[in-house]
Amino acid sequence: MAGKLHTGRSRNDQIATDNRLFCMEAIDRIGASTRTLMAALLGQAEQHIKTVMPGYTHLQRAQPVTFGQWCLAYVWQFARDLDRLADTRRRTSSMPLGSGALAGNPFAIDRVALAKDLGFETITENSLDGVSDRDHAVELAFCGAMIGIHLSRLAEDLILYSTTEFGFVSFADAYSTGSSLMPQKKNADAMELTRGKSARLTGNLVTLLTLLKGLPMSYDKDMQEDKLPLFDTLDTLELTMAVAAGALETLTVNADKMRAALDPAMLSTDVAEYLVRRGMPFREAHHIAGRAVRLADERKVSLRELTMDDWRGLSPQFGDDIGAVFDYNRSVASRDAAGGTSPRAIREQIRKARRVLKG
Repeated sequence: MAGKLHTGRSRNDQIATDNRLFCMEAIDRIGASTRTLMAALLGQAEQHIKTVMPGYTHLQRAQPVTFGQWCLAYVWQFARDLDRLADTRRRTSSMPLGSGALAGNPFAIDRVALAKDLGFETITENSLDGVSDRDHAVELAFCGAMIGIHLSRLAEDLILYSTTEFGFVSFADAYSTGSSLMPQKKNADAMELTRGKSARLTGNLVTLLTLLKGLPMSYDKDMQEDKLPLFDTLDTLELTMAVAAGALETLTVNADKMRAALDPAMLSTDVAEYLVRRGMPFREAHHIAGRAVRLADERKVSLRELTMDDWRGLSPQFGDDIGAVFDYNRSVASRDAAGGTSPRAIREQIRKARRVLKG
């Protein structure tokens, strides 16, 4: 009976089937690692709903946000990765067995029943495509590269924030190293390696795309070269994501340093919004707020140190309550629209993210 197992089958459709089964299992593992990483970020977000820090655009201080909001920005990036993985798994779960070498199977095999027995959702609709399709491997490599890009951005932020110049965070000894020469150094090596791995993940994606781009229909031996970049992507992801999650779980946040880095000039948008609430068009309000910043620069004082005469000289719509604008907590709390950085909006994001984690 064992000799009949190969009836109507070829290495071509068997390998294609095994490849998909392997990728489906790998997607489940990477998804679990992604959830662990998201949970680590959510844990930090929950602790720092009200920890105010500078938000940056162009790496310049922009507006006050919270560290919780920063953590959630990456949570939602990884949530999209989860969604992509699930979508990739759906397309991967299509069974090519029964395609034979390329022309199909001459025997009355119930491919749909076989697919169900093997854990596939559907069968491939064309025998030529069934043995030659490696889209699932490319899509999984893309998911890996995209996760790698998100990990790299996360790592870059944390590397910057851990420097003496920022001092916002510090890493546990397990995720940092000293210098072989300079005793005072504490290098964010784990995050630097995480950042570097993104190049490897992107390279594996390009390798697979280049491998497939010129292949004629249907199966070609070149396809065996898909294994190295695919396996390397999976190994790299599992290792890197575990390290990143561990670094986040043990991360120390210096809230005092974050608050000390805030600058009243970051509230210039709040000044413009103060005027908008008094009926002034935003463009005009923005212009006046910009003049206030320039005036403070000329006087070599902070924006909050301008006098009432200065404010009224800029616009008669400034009232005695303008000083209340210069409150970082108030500014953060005012950003209360869905997705904003107010404590209420952050708690709502956390609730939604927790639902995503539960699947």
